[in-house]
Amino acid sequence: MAKPTVLHNPNCGTSRSVLAALEEAGVEAEVVQYLKVPLDAAALRTLLGQLVDPPADLVRKDKRFGELGLAADDYTTVDAVVALLVEHPELMQRPVVRSGRRAVIARPATRALEFLGS
Repeated sequence: MAKPTVLHNPNCGTSRSVLAALEEAGVEAEVVQYLKVPLDAAALRTLLGQLVDPPADLVRKDKRFGELGLAADDYTTVDAVVALLVEHPELMQRPVVRSGRRAVIARPATRALEFLGS
């Protein structure tokens, strides 16, 4: 199996839990801190095409989302999600685990091992 990639935010407890669970399971993963190296539009489109989750799930509807005055119904399509996350990468849901041509939002953290086991 190819080495999975984890799109990681070290300030996120779930993201840290996923890395710990992978390490405990003996899974070596490439870690990409997506806030330090944001994904461009092409990379986001590729990621959205790989996700087993709907495009809207990649957007965090958190306090920051509200501060920006955004509405969840406006971010359901690939184009809208890409445009938003290029401008506001902090709104990307995390962690995301990618393996081969598939990816999953690993919330809860147990989804990462389930995904990699499938």
